[in-house]
Amino acid sequence: MAARKIAVLAGDGIGPEIMKPTIEILKKVGEKHNEKFEFREALVGGAAIDGVGEALPKETLDICEGSNAILFGAVGGPKWEKLPPEKQPERAALLPLRKHFDLYANLRPAIVFRALADSSSLKKEIIGDGFDLLVVRELTSGIYFGKKESGADWASDEMKYSVSEIERIAKVAFEAAMKRGKKVTSVDKANVLNTMVLWRKTVEKFAKNYPEVELQNLYVDNTAMQLVRNPKQFDVLLCGNMFGDIISDEASMLTGSIGMLPSASINDRGFGMYEPVHGSAPDIAGQNKANPIAQVLSAAMMLRHSFGMEKAAKDIENAVESVLNKGLRTGDIAKKGEKILGTKEMGKAILKELG
Repeated sequence: MAARKIAVLAGDGIGPEIMKPTIEILKKVGEKHNEKFEFREALVGGAAIDGVGEALPKETLDICEGSNAILFGAVGGPKWEKLPPEKQPERAALLPLRKHFDLYANLRPAIVFRALADSSSLKKEIIGDGFDLLVVRELTSGIYFGKKESGADWASDEMKYSVSEIERIAKVAFEAAMKRGKKVTSVDKANVLNTMVLWRKTVEKFAKNYPEVELQNLYVDNTAMQLVRNPKQFDVLLCGNMFGDIISDEASMLTGSIGMLPSASINDRGFGMYEPVHGSAPDIAGQNKANPIAQVLSAAMMLRHSFGMEKAAKDIENAVESVLNKGLRTGDIAKKGEKILGTKEMGKAILKELG
């Protein structure tokens, strides 16, 4: 059986630390399911700037093109903040990767595990035993990729969407809802933005292809309010690029720690880039303090969405849940008085649960 090729872009800050145990976990689950993985490491972000002078070298792009998926860590940090914006790690590496591979669909699950319900920033009576929602964010169009202009005392950013771009991200959201709670909340600002009028009209028309799925239209400001009032009302949130960026970050913080949340960015061919939602956290880099769970769960999403390895993905997710149920915690999810595990130790604990 041919090995599945994975481009490993650990990046900066805590990226290499959380990537190491994730690779070990993938090796273990591969052995368990008789699958082989070939890990192909490459420089990206600040590490690439320091090494070869640019955030996304051609060699790295070539390795990604020759792989079946990309496992991404994190990029950026104060060291590179004085560079021109277009050359900084985030803008010069992440955005080009998304555009190059047409990774238009960003999936960001926000899950409060039962064992971590007390860690949420929301009251217990709101969280209950936890919640599980999915933000589906359009990733390669909208205001982030629109025409940008500026003068001495003005600046503008164009927000633009086509019907086809809206339809293809809507399909991802509705297909996901069919496997979940059969409800899609489409997030827009149709009361003031022409782009969002088209968004709402297109989504409403597309929804007729999925009569089993309930469609709710909600303005983005109301969505932000409802997320902190009653997040359990949501199943799948369908968002444009900028609104999805903001809403998914808000949803992630309601779970108690951004260190718990994975993401997937995929295209029509099943190729994807899988990365934790959090950043490079340079303040704790190299100290064995980072929570590796978001990176580990991102690897599980890779197995599910790019490789079709549902059982292997569930094995990893179940191992993470088992570790949490046993009360094992990294510093970001620990309550006062609880024993804190380091990055390495948490990785070993998840590895042990895989059997």
